[in-house]
Amino acid sequence: MSEPPADIAATDRIEPATWMRWRETADVMAAITAGGAAARFVGGCVRDTLLKRPVKDVDIATTATPETILKLLGDAAVTAIPTGIDHGTVTAVVNKKHFEITTLRVDVETFGRHATVAYTEDWAADAARRDFTMNALFLDLDGSVFDPVGGLADLRAGHVRFVGDPTERIREDYLRILRFFRFHAHYGSGDMDPPGLAACRDQAANVARLSVERVREELLRLLSAKDPLPTLRTMTEAGVLALALPEGADPDRLAGLVAVDAEIDPLRRLMALLPSDRATLSAFSTRLKLSRAQSDRLEASVPPLPSSGLSKPEAQAMLYRIGLPAFQDRTLLAWAALPKSKNFKPLLALASTWKIPSFPLRGGDLLDLGVPSGPRVGEIMRDVEQWWIAGDFKAGRQACLKEARSRL
Repeated sequence: MSEPPADIAATDRIEPATWMRWRETADVMAAITAGGAAARFVGGCVRDTLLKRPVKDVDIATTATPETILKLLGDAAVTAIPTGIDHGTVTAVVNKKHFEITTLRVDVETFGRHATVAYTEDWAADAARRDFTMNALFLDLDGSVFDPVGGLADLRAGHVRFVGDPTERIREDYLRILRFFRFHAHYGSGDMDPPGLAACRDQAANVARLSVERVREELLRLLSAKDPLPTLRTMTEAGVLALALPEGADPDRLAGLVAVDAEIDPLRRLMALLPSDRATLSAFSTRLKLSRAQSDRLEASVPPLPSSGLSKPEAQAMLYRIGLPAFQDRTLLAWAALPKSKNFKPLLALASTWKIPSFPLRGGDLLDLGVPSGPRVGEIMRDVEQWWIAGDFKAGRQACLKEARSRL
């Protein structure tokens, strides 16, 4: 077992996980410790490994300075990117695997989302500046676990707890208000930590000071939890959700969606939370700077299907018009409002099995029939397409051409 610094001792040991045994991991760790510095895994990769959950990102903490890290990685022929070098972070890339390496730090001065930091070799001091105890666990390559702030017990108990004074941690970074709720949704068990919740409630107004990009990402990540409802209800009671979603939120409809939708789709869950109004959804998309694809999908989710459902021809016509993703969204949102209804499951089954046909005609076909280029081409195409849909999509190309000729 590796020898820890004098001020921090290993408290547990695990069998190294698969990602810890990657050759790429070994190469990066060997490179940054070649000069005698210590390096340990930290944050999400440690937390999720201890919970036996999939690891997405590998973060490494080290006593080496950023400049030293860059040199050591270069000497080892490892690609190094100074992604956040002003804050002590360098990203190493080996065989398309990314490792974020950050020098141990202490905060000198904080500004709500930004901080002036100083480098340190004190592992306990670095842990003390982190947000939650479960994120302040360190892990050696050999599986030794280091727990300076009691995060291991909190992690096992599902207790999301701020490191030190919650109000002080939040004042250092107001994003921690939303992170507190998001982490509870994913890792928490039972009631939220009372001091942490009280601090978030007291500091809730500062959510309005966060960038919309940060708010958007936190909301979507919270909604990717298996069941975000209890957390969202607590956010409402604490006055936080109204600041993150001033457009309004409907946790009851989301509860219906969670009950009927087997898929965890954060954007669809957001649709269930928000008012079913295209103008509101459009304004929301603009305010939170959603991507074009996200915005288009959000707006295509309205109006939801009628409570009585649709006949098979109506469902096929709608599927053809709006496509499978929008049809699924509209159907599930309608079902969410009436979770005991039996009108919607057959529609989803139809959507998953019916192959959406392609309209047999193109604009060039009408030009070949002698229709002059211009608006009339579009008019006839729309009329024939509507005739084709009304005929249950059965007419072939020749039948459609004949129908088009009848409309010249």
